[in-house]
Parts: sequence; C-alpha cells; structure tokens
Amino acid sequence: MNKPAFIITIDTEGDNLWRNRSGNVTTENARFLGRFQQLCEKYAFKPTWLTNYEMAIDPVFIAFAKEVIARGTGEIGMHLHAWNSPPDFRLTDNDWQFQPYLVEYPRDEMHRKVAFMTRLLEETFQTKMLSHRAGRWAFNEAYAQILIEFGYRVDCSVTPRVNWQFSPGAPQGKGGTDYTHFPQHAYYLDPADISRPGRSSLLEVPMSTLYKHSAMVNGIRQGYDRLRGKRRSPSVYWLRPTGGNVQQMIHVAEKTLAGGADYVEFMLHSSEFMPDGSPTFKTEADIDRLYEDLEHLFIWLQTRTVGMTLADYALAKSALT
Repeated sequence: MNKPAFIITIDTEGDNLWRNRSGNVTTENARFLGRFQQLCEKYAFKPTWLTNYEMAIDPVFIAFAKEVIARGTGEIGMHLHAWNSPPDFRLTDNDWQFQPYLVEYPRDEMHRKVAFMTRLLEETFQTKMLSHRAGRWAFNEAYAQILIEFGYRVDCSVTPRVNWQFSPGAPQGKGGTDYTHFPQHAYYLDPADISRPGRSSLLEVPMSTLYKHSAMVNGIRQGYDRLRGKRRSPSVYWLRPTGGNVQQMIHVAEKTLAGGADYVEFMLHSSEFMPDGSPTFKTEADIDRLYEDLEHLFIWLQTRTVGMTLADYALAKSALT
C-alpha cells in the first residue's frame, strides 16, 4: 500500500436500539443511507456495511446494498446482535431488556446464529461474507474459531484501550470483553488467544482509538474514578462522530498515522444517519451538522489515505505476507 487505508465501518442495524428494549424493531434508517454513500463516493472512500438481521431482510436496504455491490463502491459484511438474530434461543427472562452478548450463549447456539446470518447474507446478496463485527463489541476465542470455520477473513470487533466488562449483558454473565491490552495494529489473531498475533487466516483490524490522557495521567484518572466509587473503562477518543467532535476525530487519525499505522478505522451506526435514530443526532439540524463534520474529516483524510473496504484491506495485507 502506497498510502495508509481509510476504512469506514457502519454497524447497519435497526432504529435507535439504545432506546428500543421492547422487541418492536423498525428499519426506517435504511431510507437515509444513500446520502452517506454518496458522500463516501465523492472522496473515493468505500464503506463496509456490517449488516444485522433486521436490515438483511429490509427491502429498502436490500435494494440499496445490491446496488453498492454491483457498482463496487462498498462492501456488505456481517454484524450480529444475539438477542435479535435467529434461530431463537432464550438466554434470560427478557433478552430484549438485557441484550446479552453472543459470547454468553452456549457455543452450539453461537454456531447456529453465525451459520444462519452468514447463509442469509450470502443468499440475499449473492456474495461471500468476508468481514465481520461482533454485536456490542463482544468477541472471544470461540467466536473467532466459528468465524474461521465459515470463511471470514477479517474481523473488526477489537476496541483497543476499552474495557467493556462494566457494560452488562446477561445478568448471570461477566460483562463484555476487556480490550485494554490488545494490539492497536492489524494482526492475524491466535484462535487460542485473540489478544495476540498467531497464524490463523482471520485478520483482526482494531478500531482507531486514543487515550484522552497520557498513560500516566490516565492511570491517575482511573484511580480517581475508583476513589469516587465509579467503575468504568479508561477514557478514550474514537474515530467516531459524537456531534461537534471533528477536531477530536482528526486528532485520533493524525496521531494514529504518525505512529506508523497503515490504516485508520472509522465507525458509526446506520441509524445515526436518521433524525432521532440515536440519542446523539435527534433532529434534521443535528444530521446536517454531522455531515458538515464528515465532510471536514473526509477532506483532511483524502490526501493522506486511500479508501478501502475491510475485505480490500485484508486482501492488501495478505499480498504483503
């Protein structure tokens, strides 16, 4: 690669799942994705639409995604929310309330859910599924081994510096995955220990994150939080819009590239492109400001990076090994 890659990942899922704990899923956000796709194409960037069950059966999204595939302007990958993905398996008294992690299910049920989603996506879009992100960022060795079995080539579930153990899933569980000490660069993972490089066929492409404070200051901050009786993950900036944070996103990208990275990875949820589809962007004015920030970010990245899907990046990496 002559330039580092800019990898755009979109968790493509139902409307405002932060607020929806009832099981009545809507997918109106499928009608709002064209604007973002057009913006990406304006700067020769190629988003990866990591697709959840409810979007994979939505006619509007299916038509949109098939056009993206036909024009070679993006990729469809797999995203799986365990409580809302067939086959049904009741893990708690109210799975929609607790939104349990897939890694909390019995391995056989994990396998069945991955098998179902992979088959659904491949039959719907007539293309091999190569890219994946775990629902709620929860990943482990069993999950990695199942993805390898089904021929996935790249995962992007790891969020370096972030500990999801304080985000509960099933009440009987231990929370999400602790990525605090995971690699910050892309690596072929070890299926027996996903926190270290190995010799598998599955490339891990961690999210681009940056501590808000230096390591020393962050350590002090964590202690301060504990003294106040709070349990939380270390504070990080992500390459992810939160409303008015374009300079922070540029800072993350700049620091990541200055550190020698051969990619930066951006993420957002599909529902965040729709007014009131998320807690962050509630109005049309919020959406317009989001696009202003995205345009600013994309202009900064255009001369410094080259747009790649996750599968494009994995192919480029394999050519170098």
